[in-house]
Amino acid sequence: MERDWAGARFAFAEAAGWFAATATQVGDRWDAPGLGEWDVRALVGHTSRALLTVEAYLEQPALDVEVPTATDYYRATRAIAAGPDVAERGRAAGAALGDDPAAAVAEIVDRVPPSLASRTGDELLTTVAGGMRLRDYLPTRTFELVVHTLDLAAALGEDAEPPALGAAEAVSVLADLAVADGHVGTLLRAATGRTALPHGFSVL
Repeated sequence: MERDWAGARFAFAEAAGWFAATATQVGDRWDAPGLGEWDVRALVGHTSRALLTVEAYLEQPALDVEVPTATDYYRATRAIAAGPDVAERGRAAGAALGDDPAAAVAEIVDRVPPSLASRTGDELLTTVAGGMRLRDYLPTRTFELVVHTLDLAAALGEDAEPPALGAAEAVSVLADLAVADGHVGTLLRAATGRTALPHGFSVL
């Protein structure tokens, strides 16, 4: 689905701000359980990569579009996402946040979203899945920020509701994946109270 570039930037910035605000609630719980094999620090480190990869990939221009949509990106990276390197990168990213992870996250959030104001969205960047336009890659980062900030809030025992623009972008990415993989009927029936989702159901 073609998305408005300004809207995509605003959704990304909003989700990033929510992530930074949630990170300030960690306090001294950085070693507490986070998600799966990650502690809270590693979960926050992994989530910070949703911002840092945008910055890094823009320094790696691509020549061609090999991955045309956010849906194609997720379908292309399923094997990578299931591999052990993701967990290790999360731990490394958490360690890189240093002695004050919340402050480090705030600095990243203050830096990365504003840097996109001068971009058109048509920039070609080299992602782990191949060449993509920035406007097609950015919604995947908003999705990651929203989902993993929800994970962080759950790890901290906090009730959380994503901000509206970020949430809408994340749900749009999810819906596109469900349609592409033939899961939209299952998702719609569950979302409208007809039935429960099958155990372990995921669009990723």
